[in-house]
Formats: sequence, C-alpha cells, structure tokens
Amino acid sequence: MSAFSDVELLQDFLTEAGDLLEDVDSKLVELEQSPEDAELLATVFRGFHTIKGGAGFLEATHLVELCHKTENLFDKLRARTLTLNAEMMDAILAATGEVHRMFGEMRSGHQPSAAPGELLDALDAAIEGRAVVLEQASTNTATAPQAAPVTPEPTHPPVASSVCAEDDLDWAGLYEAVVGQPPRELTQAALSTAMATEAISKQAEAAVRPKVAPKAKGASPAAAAANKENTIRVDTARFDQILNLSGEIGLTKNRLNCLFQAISTSKPSEEMIKSLDVVVGQLDMLVSDLQAAVMKARMQPVGRVFQKYSRLARDVARQLGKDVELVLEGAETEVDKSILEELNDPLVHLVRNAVDHGIETLADRTACGKNPKGIVNLSARQTGDHIVIEIQDDGRGMKPEVIREKAVEKGLISAEEAGQLSVQDSLQLIFLPGFSTKDQISDISGRGVGMDVVKTNIQRLNGRIEIESNPGEGSRITILLPLTLAILPVLMLKLEEQIYSLPLSCVREIIPIEEDKVQRVGGKPTMVVRGEVLPLLDLASLIGRPTSPGPKVGVLAISGNRACILAVDTLVGQDEVMIKPLDGVKPKGVAGATLSGEGLLVLVLELRELLEGQI
Repeated sequence: MSAFSDVELLQDFLTEAGDLLEDVDSKLVELEQSPEDAELLATVFRGFHTIKGGAGFLEATHLVELCHKTENLFDKLRARTLTLNAEMMDAILAATGEVHRMFGEMRSGHQPSAAPGELLDALDAAIEGRAVVLEQASTNTATAPQAAPVTPEPTHPPVASSVCAEDDLDWAGLYEAVVGQPPRELTQAALSTAMATEAISKQAEAAVRPKVAPKAKGASPAAAAANKENTIRVDTARFDQILNLSGEIGLTKNRLNCLFQAISTSKPSEEMIKSLDVVVGQLDMLVSDLQAAVMKARMQPVGRVFQKYSRLARDVARQLGKDVELVLEGAETEVDKSILEELNDPLVHLVRNAVDHGIETLADRTACGKNPKGIVNLSARQTGDHIVIEIQDDGRGMKPEVIREKAVEKGLISAEEAGQLSVQDSLQLIFLPGFSTKDQISDISGRGVGMDVVKTNIQRLNGRIEIESNPGEGSRITILLPLTLAILPVLMLKLEEQIYSLPLSCVREIIPIEEDKVQRVGGKPTMVVRGEVLPLLDLASLIGRPTSPGPKVGVLAISGNRACILAVDTLVGQDEVMIKPLDGVKPKGVAGATLSGEGLLVLVLELRELLEGQI
C-alpha cells in the first residue's frame, strides 16, 4: 500500500479512471444495441486496459484481476471468437459496478477488496465460451449513479447460517449477528476454525469500514467533503483569457496609482478628473470581462452528467422487463460546476421514474399500437441566462383524476381540496412528500420520496420545475435553472437601517401597500392583486426583527407554487452580487452573505425557508 501514501497520485488516478469508467458505461449501453461495432469494442477494451495499468502501479491487486478478466473477454470479442449476448453483457456491467465500488474504497484510502467469486466465475465462463450464470440483481450496481461512487451490494451465493465448522461454532451465524448481514464468500470448505476466523475478520472490517474517511480532529470543514469532486477541467484558451485580463487590470491599477499620487500632491485639474473617469471606466469594463471569463471557466458540459443515465435507464428497463432507449440531446450545453453537481440526484429520480412509471410494458405498448421500444428523451439547452432541461417519454402519461384520487387516498389532501384543483395543479401533486401511484414498494419506487427530492433540490438551486402530460401519449418534465449560482441578481431592500437582499428570480413585481386595500381573511392580512388573493407577510417578523411603524412597500415574491407579498420598509435597488456562505452557521432563511457597494454586510435571504409554515 506504499503507492497510496502519494495522495496526489491516487487522486489523479481516481479522477482519470473515473472519467474513463463513466465513458465505458455509456459505451456499453451503445454496444448492447450494436454488438458488432468494432470501434465500440476497441474503446471499451482500451478503457479497461488503461484502468488496469494505473491500478497495477498502485498495487490494487483485486482491481487489476477484475479488469484483466474483463479485458480478456473484450479481446476475444474484438477477435470475433465470441459473440456478445445479454447474459455476457450483464456480467460486464456487473464488473463495472464492482470497479465503481473499488474506486470508492480507494478514495477512502483502503486497498479494494476482491470482487464476488460469482462474478469472477461468470467472467471466466464467458471467456471460455460457456453459459454465463449471474443473477439479475448483480447488474444493478449502477442504477443510482452519483458524483462520488458508493459501495454497491452485489448478489452473492447464500450461506446457510446453520453451517458450522469442525469445532461446532456457527461462524456464519456469528458473522451475521455481529455485522448485520450474511458473509459473502464463506463456503463449506472454508469454514474451518483458522480459515473462518480470518475470512470473518476481513469481511467484518470491510463491512464496518466507513464509506468516507473519518474527519480528523481539528480538520477543516472542507475536509468533511473530501468525497466530493473538487477538480475541474478547463480549456487552456479560457485560462489565457483570464491571464490577459489580469495583466490589463494590473496596468490599469498602475495608472490609477499615478493619478492618485498626482491628485494627492497638487490640486486636481480638469484634465486629471477626465483621466480618472476614463481609467475608472476601463477598470469597470476589465473587471466585468474578468468576472465573465472566470464564470466561463467554471462552466462544464452537462454531458458529463447525462452520460451516466444511459446505463441507469438500461438497468432499470432490464429489471422491469421493458425495452427502453434513452436519447440524449444538447450534451454540449454548459452550466456552472456547482449546479452540475447538484443535478445528479434529481435527474436520477426523473429518468428512473420515466422508465418505471412512464413507459408501459411490452404487452401494453403492443396492445396500444405503439413501438415496443419506449423512448425517453433527455435534453438540455440554454435560453437567455437560464438552462432548460427536459425529460420526455412516449409512455402512458399521467391522468389528473388518478393523481387526485391517490393523493386523497394517502391523506395528503382532502376530497374538497381535490375537487377544486385544475389539471396543472393536479399534476403538481406528484411532488408532495409521500405521494406515489404504486401500491407496492419495490427497490425502484413506491416510497413517495423521489419527486419530493427532485422539487426540493431544484428549488435549492433557485430553479423551477414544470409538468406537461397527455394520457396515452407521454409526459414532459421541464427544469429551468440559472446558468450560475456564483453571481446572483438580487433585489436590495431595507428594514430600518439594515440592508437585505432577495434573489431576483423570486421577485415578480413591486406594489404599494395601502391600508384601505389590506383585507383580513381568517384573521390574517391579505391583498388582492389582479384577482388573486395573496397573504401579506411582514419580512421583519419572518426574520425575527421588531416591526417598525410607518408606510411599507410590497414585494410580490414567488417560491415554487407559493406566492405572497412581503412588506419591507424601503427598496434600495437591483444589483448583482457574489454570494458567500456563512461558515459554521446556517440561520433559517439565510442563504449567505455579500457586501454592498458601500462595503456593508448584506444577508441574502432564502425565501423557501422563510415561508415554511407561513402559507
């Protein structure tokens, strides 16, 4: 394990090999559709060969063994001595899942443990041209791709707890009692006292090993997120632009220093004032260009995330006995890295739901006269200063009346509320916590948490989500997100002398608050704006400040499908700020902080949290 002492070398390997493995996953799904494609076979072969080489340098023996067997299999496929079939592909995909698991162990600083014997036997059988026997569960290691690979739970031959060693000790039962799960590789022959003790010790250590290395005493908060990718690939041309702008800003700074010295030592002339005005204008332009260049350097193509979902859709479809193809469009569309990382979980749920809930079974599609192969389209495009992501399927669609009935049945809304909902409002019910159209819980769906997670994560990114559905034709879910979260357009407002800001994406309009137009509904103040009754909330009360008397200004704000009018003392204006998190503290309703033009601290409010329990 000496190579692991070079943390930088290990990180470089995991970054490069992780990208290679993601590419291999996507190419394998394409290969299943075109098993004779020589270029795809060669690409996958090279991927495993490269990973094996790096693993060998790091002395990761078990990873080398697994990659070597898979490489041998693809060598025979390339030579046309073997023909790829579905069972062989299951074993190959299970192998990539194990490689993901091994990367996770290496990321935690441990040498990876061996792949399941069943999988290695299946690969040997495939190489020798024998029938491949591998349970379907073993191929599902990638049904939830994540930014940082997690340890999957491969299927292994069951070990009866009644099997005892020659000294009558039930080692399998002891292992299961201590660890909480059956042993993985303890066979009848291995259950002697010495061998069983060693095997149980190794597996118990692996089972209780934390997925993320524990944080050392005194470690910085950043160390707790060590499992999160903290590297970014940037085109050198973008760095050259940043370097050039930095040099020009340095020259402008020197010119400002000269002007400052001239003005401070003598009475400023009209020519000096004009020169100062020109230089300040140049500096403002250069800083804006530098800011834009840095934002572009943070932009990454969404294809880095999208390519994971071909494998996800394939595995879920195969598990459900469906034929589904995931079509990717706009993979070159760029979005800020911070948003890209947060997109993974919502898209996992949406793609999985499209395959599970949206696409019908083969029999149902044939009966409806549809193509037996279902199509799920995942696309991205940039519209203005927003990115639009759409997930569309040609499945059964959603029936508003069925959704309303399920929501009432689960006690999420009353029958009276259901009767007043429009078609669009009915579709929005799928985002309620606990909602599911499935009567039985499976390992794919039925718990009613997926779409709730999607909406929560999208709102956290200052985005919104929309649904369209036509029964019998399919559904389309549209996600609109800002291109970046680093620079945030905000509305500056005042409560007494303190300045606060709201993200401009939450603000619909500014309205005057007149006492004669404030009405009380259920004892709470409301206002009618173009026929819509909206609650009137005092922002000072929401954030725990004393309410000041005097005239107020109303900010009509929207969070998700909730709208309200926030009463504030005065408005300062619109600005673009760089938001900074508050290290070590997260007050409710505060997203972060920034500085005003005067150098004053300004808190950036998070409307979603402020309105919880209020409307």
